[in-house]
Amino acid sequence: MKQKSIKDITSEINLYESIDEIKGSIYYEDERKGVQTAFKKRLKQLEKIEDLNLKYIKMNQYENQILADKEEALICGIDEVGRGPLAGPVVASAVILERGHHYLGITDSKALSQSKRVFFEQEIYNKALSVGIGIATVEEIDQLNIYEATKVAMQRAIDQLDYKPDHLLIDAMKLDNGIPQTSIIKGDLNSVSISAASVIAKEYRDRLMVKLNSEYPGYDFDKNKGYGTKAHLEGIENYGITPIHRKSFEPIKSKVKY
Repeated sequence: MKQKSIKDITSEINLYESIDEIKGSIYYEDERKGVQTAFKKRLKQLEKIEDLNLKYIKMNQYENQILADKEEALICGIDEVGRGPLAGPVVASAVILERGHHYLGITDSKALSQSKRVFFEQEIYNKALSVGIGIATVEEIDQLNIYEATKVAMQRAIDQLDYKPDHLLIDAMKLDNGIPQTSIIKGDLNSVSISAASVIAKEYRDRLMVKLNSEYPGYDFDKNKGYGTKAHLEGIENYGITPIHRKSFEPIKSKVKY
């Protein structure tokens, strides 16, 4: 009987869905280098998936605690983007994920590539029960301070939801709105609901800053998203302060005459 080709065996190996399936394969003892390379590659892929699954289970710990007390609870993850920049608004997102969600690999939006963020953003908008966006303007940031303005943006995001949440999971903040809530340190790394909100908020704000770059050229807003990079600071020196700069933030504050 003719021996099966490495190419055909590789195609079969790539269909294996578990590590046990690999180790129980009739080709596992095949000593040909190409076959062993295919096994190693698929084994590495499956180990990565297994690690992501374990991480995803851990990222659902807060959600599962709430659901254990109230099975039908509507859990809302909340996060913001843009507390540190010198320009542009702060943007918050509130997300109520669907039952049985499985956004494998999702994490803090800053740790994801833009292509991954766009992928998760589309998936969340297509599948989540509800998504809300809230914005606090530059004027509100200067008037209230960035911490209070962030809370305003978060509440506005909640107000945009189609359903009233039963419980809020918030990234290191507390809101005075009467809704039961849990404040989680590094929530975008430890809660899938907050991670989802992080992705939505970042993509929304990044696109907004790209648009503002065309309105206010010379500051590199499309690249730095309003953060104080060298190009941004040079833009301030060369062209002055724009209406979207935060006048309560240094070094802008020192340049403004009230």
